[in-house]
Amino acid sequence: MPTYAWKGTSRGGAAQEGVLEAANKDAVVAMLRKQQVRVTAVTEKGKEIALPKIGRGVSQKEIAIFTRQFSVMIDAGLPLVQCLEILGTQQDNRTFQKTLFDVRQDVESGATLADALKKHPKIFTDLYCNMVAAGEAGGILDTILRRLSEYIEKAVALSASVKKAMVYPVAVIGIAIGVVWVIMTWVIPVFSALFQNLGGGAALPLPTRIVITISNLMLPITIVGGIVIGLGVYFYRQSYKTEQGRRTIDGFKLRIPVIGMLLRKIAVARFCRTLGTLVSSGVPILDSLDITARTAGNQVVADAVNATRRSIEQGKTIAEPLGQTDVFPTMVTQMIAVGEQTGALDTMLNKIADFYDQEVDNGVATLLTLLEPILISFLGVTIGFIVVAMYMPIFALMSLIQ
Repeated sequence: MPTYAWKGTSRGGAAQEGVLEAANKDAVVAMLRKQQVRVTAVTEKGKEIALPKIGRGVSQKEIAIFTRQFSVMIDAGLPLVQCLEILGTQQDNRTFQKTLFDVRQDVESGATLADALKKHPKIFTDLYCNMVAAGEAGGILDTILRRLSEYIEKAVALSASVKKAMVYPVAVIGIAIGVVWVIMTWVIPVFSALFQNLGGGAALPLPTRIVITISNLMLPITIVGGIVIGLGVYFYRQSYKTEQGRRTIDGFKLRIPVIGMLLRKIAVARFCRTLGTLVSSGVPILDSLDITARTAGNQVVADAVNATRRSIEQGKTIAEPLGQTDVFPTMVTQMIAVGEQTGALDTMLNKIADFYDQEVDNGVATLLTLLEPILISFLGVTIGFIVVAMYMPIFALMSLIQ
């Protein structure tokens, strides 16, 4: 049988390692589990050079897959500790694997699953932990995990659709900038030297002189532009670290023509999806609104949600304070009001989220429809102007020769 080198920790947390002969890695893990050793790495002797995946974060997609598998195992009746051990062992992401093993150890020591997850806030959000706590309290952990996986999957799909749609315009803009920079830096100086040798520098047409002047200043423009962009990014990040800065920047984003409306729809979809998932999972409404505000992704939306929370503390409904803000459309507040009156708030919120997810997809398609001719026209006009400007003196010279 092959020989495996293993590393792990005892129940007391002491680091251990050794070598075992077994049929496969699973057999090694099973043998060590009987010895109450938590395995962190198993490598077949002679294959230790394989590079592990170290240092990368945990993506939302990985969390969604883990949550889906976790819910299936819990529904099948597997013990919680065994589920965490199996899921941790099969993870390729070393960071996520270590996190799950830590959670397993805490649960095995007597902590609740929610408390164990809260020790890893960079991976498991407040929304995730509070929903798990509600599932444990209500004895419906498998149902809550399934809802969580669906929530994360829909959030990932929404984010992916927006990013995918932005690839085309970003690529066109990048290509346009690169082509223009190469032409202005390498091609135009050749034409400029040719015109100078012909002695026509003073008699060049105005478009030609403009292009040559920009070409001569291209290096300073590039340096200054890089500095300006770098300073802009720096001040943007510094401003966004303050609450007032986030409020100003996020408010400006929502007022941008076309794009602002798309961002507003994304914010409404996220708000409804998050609040609906929390409410349907049994999390108290005030806690749900607090979590929703902190995961809104936009300070203006967060302010509106916090104002709603304060109003509810005074005995008002959810729809009333939301309707007094400029963030949520009238249709949304009316549907929420109907959901409150009928006792189906969570169902109504999820329906609104589904509707606005579709609206986001339509908005992205509309934005691409608008951007595509604008970008192509800009690229064509820019390149065309440069080409015509360079050939105007040549055409004039050919006329003189004829």
